[in-house]
Amino acid sequence: MQSHARLFWKGTLDSAPFILVVVPFAALFGLVSAEAGLNIVETMAFSLIVLAGTAQFTALSLLQDQAPTVIAILTALVVNSRMAMYSAALAPHLGKAPMWQRALMAYGLVDQAFALSDTAYQRFTDWTIRQKVAYFAGTSVMVCSLWMVCTFLGALAGDSLPDWLAIDFALPLAFLAMVAPALRTAAHVAAALTSAVAALVFVFVPYGLGLLLAAFLAMAVGAEVERRLGHR
Repeated sequence: MQSHARLFWKGTLDSAPFILVVVPFAALFGLVSAEAGLNIVETMAFSLIVLAGTAQFTALSLLQDQAPTVIAILTALVVNSRMAMYSAALAPHLGKAPMWQRALMAYGLVDQAFALSDTAYQRFTDWTIRQKVAYFAGTSVMVCSLWMVCTFLGALAGDSLPDWLAIDFALPLAFLAMVAPALRTAAHVAAALTSAVAALVFVFVPYGLGLLLAAFLAMAVGAEVERRLGHR
């Protein structure tokens, strides 16, 4: 049986490839925050309280576009609502952990930690609850720590980086790395294709709300495909 410490470091090692996307993504958020007029304290408070890169970028972008604050908050909440689905998927594995551990894991639940943990739990079905918690902690600590450090460095650098040093590739690359291995069923593929097409169709919708419409439509299509295949 693998020790808890060993599984923690296994989670850390498994999350190491995401360094390539988390580092520039976090640094980019720090830079964008500085350009938007946030100081380092405000930027770090934003990351510490929200700890959700996509939602942070979404809210900041909408506020820069002079969108109403309510729209920015609601849009960020909807973008981050995927965490509810992540939680539901992990609940059978981590739901019996002590309350304080579940609270910490809820705070540290990020896309990368979910993708790695969900895959590992399905592969290693004999892990105990403590082993699962240890592995999750390893994946989350690595990613969240890098996010904070690199956000700070990005905010510190401000707008001093030259234009040719483009790092805005991080977000799409991160999601490709997480989504591609998860496309295991026809429902997954249908939802992914629907979201991509719908996002292009609804690109004209103001305040980026087209992405929300695409997300809801993709979930509906994925659920319907799964329902129909389940009846066969």
